[in-house]
Amino acid sequence: MRSVCNSDLLDLWEKGSTAHPLDQGLLALSVVFPETSLEELADWSLGRRNKSLFELYRDSFGPVLHGWTACTPCGEKLEFEVSVRTLTAHDARDERSADAVFANEQFFRLPTSRDLAQVIHEGNSRLAAIRLLERCRIGEGDNSIWPDQVVEEVGEKMALADPLAETPLLLRCPACCHEWRGTLDIARFIWAEIEARVRRLVWEIHTFASAYGWTETDVLSLSSARRALYLEMVHG
Repeated sequence: MRSVCNSDLLDLWEKGSTAHPLDQGLLALSVVFPETSLEELADWSLGRRNKSLFELYRDSFGPVLHGWTACTPCGEKLEFEVSVRTLTAHDARDERSADAVFANEQFFRLPTSRDLAQVIHEGNSRLAAIRLLERCRIGEGDNSIWPDQVVEEVGEKMALADPLAETPLLLRCPACCHEWRGTLDIARFIWAEIEARVRRLVWEIHTFASAYGWTETDVLSLSSARRALYLEMVHG
């Protein structure tokens, strides 16, 4: 995984600003894995994708994720922070881990971004889960019968086989003490950071161009420390 520079972030934002979060996540990975095509990245298991996105976040924005959400019952804003190391420590997979699970006398491969894209717009969560299992089933089977216990069994085994496919968060409102489970979408998280960084960079480029006549390349070639020093000089 190569490091991301400021010019990478600007190019990435231009390419993905109007894309779906699934595609934004893959675009971000394509920058740090330039030898891997988007088609190949789309076929990575969700856990492998998420682990790489967590590592990208750590290397580009720091080891701690800072976020916020709102309590549904009372509307209180709740801020939280999570260590990337803590999140990725839950990944029990290694090179010997299986890429498929066996349940209900059938084999299922682990879901990918490509699979998720095919079911993401399904309004019914149970139907979305069934469509996902049908896509991931290896070999032929009866498409018409999906008892709840089978759906749950396969889902649980997939979660055990690919623990970073989903990142649950246990949250508690300090105002009303309501507790609930949320899910951290690392692709959306990274893109929010990219947008914030790009806005700062565009402001700095505009400031330096106005004050010194520098080009975008000139500004991006400066270290962050030198940019901060010059900004102090500009604003007196």
